[in-house]
Amino acid sequence: MDPCPFIRILVGSLALKSPVSPKPAFSAIHPSSSPCFCKIELKNFPSQITSIPSPQPTCFNLSKTQFDKLVHKSNCLLKIKIYTGQSGNSCGFSSGKLLGSVAVRLDGKSVESSRSVVVQNGWVLVNEGAKGKRGAMQLHLNVKVEPDPRFVFRFDGEPECSPQVFQVNGNVRQPVFTCKFSLRNSGDHVQRSRSSLLEPSPSLKWLNSLRTGNKDQPVKERKGWSITIHDLSGSPVAAASMVTPFVPSPGTDRVSRSNPGAWLILRPGHNTWKPWGRLEAWRERGSRGSNHLGYRFDLLPDAAVAGGGDAPVTVVSSTLSAKTGGKFVIDIGAGASPASSRSSSFDLESGDESGSGSASWAELLYRGFVMSSTVEGGGRHAEVEVGVQHVACTEDAAAFVAVAAAMDLSVEACRPFSQNLRKGLKGLRRQQSQEFVV
Repeated sequence: MDPCPFIRILVGSLALKSPVSPKPAFSAIHPSSSPCFCKIELKNFPSQITSIPSPQPTCFNLSKTQFDKLVHKSNCLLKIKIYTGQSGNSCGFSSGKLLGSVAVRLDGKSVESSRSVVVQNGWVLVNEGAKGKRGAMQLHLNVKVEPDPRFVFRFDGEPECSPQVFQVNGNVRQPVFTCKFSLRNSGDHVQRSRSSLLEPSPSLKWLNSLRTGNKDQPVKERKGWSITIHDLSGSPVAAASMVTPFVPSPGTDRVSRSNPGAWLILRPGHNTWKPWGRLEAWRERGSRGSNHLGYRFDLLPDAAVAGGGDAPVTVVSSTLSAKTGGKFVIDIGAGASPASSRSSSFDLESGDESGSGSASWAELLYRGFVMSSTVEGGGRHAEVEVGVQHVACTEDAAAFVAVAAAMDLSVEACRPFSQNLRKGLKGLRRQQSQEFVV
């Protein structure tokens, strides 16, 4: 099946200059003395905030259908509003003073099927203040529209229900994977401590104490979850295994950032499983953060590719709503910022490296948009988008599907232990907890 057409609108190379005297000379505004930031707006999409100068491009990702609807009317504008002051969660935009704005027109000619198109590049005059009066301030920006085809996969149920995974393109969908969820000898249940179960003398008094409820302090944990991705022939092509249990912090019923649970994402290799990535998840603290899931995903080095001694690379670290869901995105070099801020213009196809040489092995292998996965509230099923350039074989796609499944299950694993899990996990919990009855 062919990939789905997607469009990326990249906005970068932001810089600002304004007159520093009555003379017509210009000088770049220094960020330390006059910090500036901008809010980039595109109709029907969340606005994006970046500093000036911008460390890397901001990015809007659209399906081709969304793009066509957006540019159907001739008055489709990308707006960049410029502020002076500090941006941030504590102050927000109320602390910034609007300096002016710039608008860039988009149309259907802005994108072609096979190449990128530069819509704007260079210095433009800024319409100053709320009145829109054109002044002498100038903004440098680069606006580029580029095709970004992606494979789209959709789970036909929750991961714990061992669903099929379909590749979708418009109204057409085709089965490509099956998932098998398993729970190894544990679940979201109360276990007796090892000291009680390994008592050397099973006396009548000890048995009576179990019946009367005088047991050791119970321990809650969620562990042993795993999901294996199979191709249509039944061969395993990827897996996600919970390698660090999700346990509540002492005195709470929540998984904390200081002691997160973790998954290992595995790929087949040489008749065994090879670690490829590690996903950690926890529940954020605070009044706002209590309903948010924190997560971090690391790519693990392959000695045959990256060379010996390379450390894991954190490619995304962020939060999403544990109640309404959100999007898990790996986008190295634009859009969602990876933890590593280094960049490179290394071209894998041509072998031409014109970057600074400071890029990590992960950025060389996974530059640009890599994947996104919806983590939905309200019982909606997860959907996964993977950049075509990152899929050379079935195992490549399956690995990203396994990441999406682990991310979805992490929302449940990080649910407060005073709350019930989803229906599929609750059934497994009851089944497994019977194994611990004495």
